[in-house]
Amino acid sequence: MAKRIVIIGGVAAGPKAACRLKRLMPDAEVTVIDQDTIISYGGCGIPYYVSGDVSDEKELRSTSFHMLRDENFFDKAKGVKTLTATRALAIDRKKKTVQLEDLKTGKRQDIEYDTLMLATGSTPVVPPIPGVDAQGVFTVSDMHKAIAIKDMIAKGKVSKAAVIGGGAIGIEMAEALTDLWGIETALIEFQSQLLPRIIDWPLATMLAKHLRDHNVAVHLGESAEEIIVKDGKVVAVRTGKRTVEADMVIMAVGVRPRSELARNAGLLVSANGGIVVNERMQTSDPDIYAAGDCVDIMHLVSGKRFVAPFGSMANREGRVAADNMAGIPSVFKGGVGSFIVKAFEMSLGSVGLSLQAARAEGFAAEFSLSSPIDRAHFFPGHDILILELIFDKRSRKVLGLQGIGPVNDALSARIDTAAVAIAAGATIDDFANIEMAYSPPFSPAIDPINAAAYIADNLCDNRMRQISIEDFYSFMANPSSHPDWQVLDVRHKNEAAPFVERFGAALWHSLPYEQMRDRYAELPTDKKFIVFCNAGSRSFEVQIFLDYAGVKSSTVLPGGFNVINRIGADWLPVS
Repeated sequence: MAKRIVIIGGVAAGPKAACRLKRLMPDAEVTVIDQDTIISYGGCGIPYYVSGDVSDEKELRSTSFHMLRDENFFDKAKGVKTLTATRALAIDRKKKTVQLEDLKTGKRQDIEYDTLMLATGSTPVVPPIPGVDAQGVFTVSDMHKAIAIKDMIAKGKVSKAAVIGGGAIGIEMAEALTDLWGIETALIEFQSQLLPRIIDWPLATMLAKHLRDHNVAVHLGESAEEIIVKDGKVVAVRTGKRTVEADMVIMAVGVRPRSELARNAGLLVSANGGIVVNERMQTSDPDIYAAGDCVDIMHLVSGKRFVAPFGSMANREGRVAADNMAGIPSVFKGGVGSFIVKAFEMSLGSVGLSLQAARAEGFAAEFSLSSPIDRAHFFPGHDILILELIFDKRSRKVLGLQGIGPVNDALSARIDTAAVAIAAGATIDDFANIEMAYSPPFSPAIDPINAAAYIADNLCDNRMRQISIEDFYSFMANPSSHPDWQVLDVRHKNEAAPFVERFGAALWHSLPYEQMRDRYAELPTDKKFIVFCNAGSRSFEVQIFLDYAGVKSSTVLPGGFNVINRIGADWLPVS
């Protein structure tokens, strides 16, 4: 008798598992059930459909060879039965049945299974504030919402929009609304920075500046308290500090696993709401598997369980689940939280833990911050990468990497490389010796990922002393707080001149790098120097020389001008 496999959920993990199962077990009866009428679509592509980068919503649910992934496709091309507009109401684990409801007719029936898989996904978090049900308020949760958002914009009904939530979806939606459609857009985030706990303050601040430079009003540290409604339609969002006019509001404050079906069936569900699975994607019932946004998995750096709502993860988990349902031993060990997002001309990515998260987990975490170029310096079109490597100073284990760069392959290549290495437990020394393919159009001879590790090595072995970007900004906002500090600018005198003119030589001292050995005796003896250059490498060399010369009161500003120029400040001279 053919094995009966029922899969609840038809977006990412479910269809992946179903198609894999039919390749492994052509005689199996595989049924996919979903409460929606649109299945197997790329949900992560929704912001790009709204922006117009993806012109037709059907492209998000078509194969690479342009076949629409609908019920007919799964039936005829894959041999998979699909029941759409059908809600799974309850699981009877003893009888091995699932109670279903046809949402069009209201008819209920039971379907039997030998093996069951839950791929129920996630549901958007909607803050409990007045006005969330008004016309013009949307979550970015499915294709129907995406089509409605784009239809409202295309009909000219939106001139102002507010996006609530400074995570990846919020950032992508803010760009989508502003860039193509020219909508006056505000991004509201209740935390003090964008992407909290995913990236650290310096990079988050660079991202906020970049968004503001592209006409997105970014409001940080503000919680949406009310959506103001007039005649049933949204007209504004009120925060604790302001009222933001808006014809449309996008809710992007996060998602939570959709695990009610599993919990009601008595399956083990974690405190964060994710269905608990082992490395084989098996739930606490050995005949029930789960994958995708509804599960929690092991974080391979922190050792704690977390939810990773990414289509890439869902597909990998779905394949592993299918293998094991077919009797092929396969494991999914967990993840390291790889993440990348595009914001206008900037890409931002991270993997592993941020510095803040690593310290919260109890690691002796430190960071190296560098700003190398992404190609050989002599190759046309090179650009700056900003990389922050997070490491444990006791064990030298690399805990995370995050960065900002242009929208090309430069950042993603380093994030992807770091993901493999971090998942394998790599140390600073391993990162220093990672072999990257070299050619001037693609990278400098010393790859940025190696250079980040070299800096971390110098910090671990106390050859280099640095000041945090936050402490430097605090000092520049109030120089009198440290009257014994002085910035030692070792760039060309023409580069330093606007800073010296603005702050005076007592605060900002210019002494070019190539003149340091001949003129260091001119430096005041009662100052602690913050050595400053464009990227940080010359600053480190100067610190080494000053130590040798007996001037040991110096610290390096990591990343140098490349970093602070991207962060911005009202005290920066206008270039």
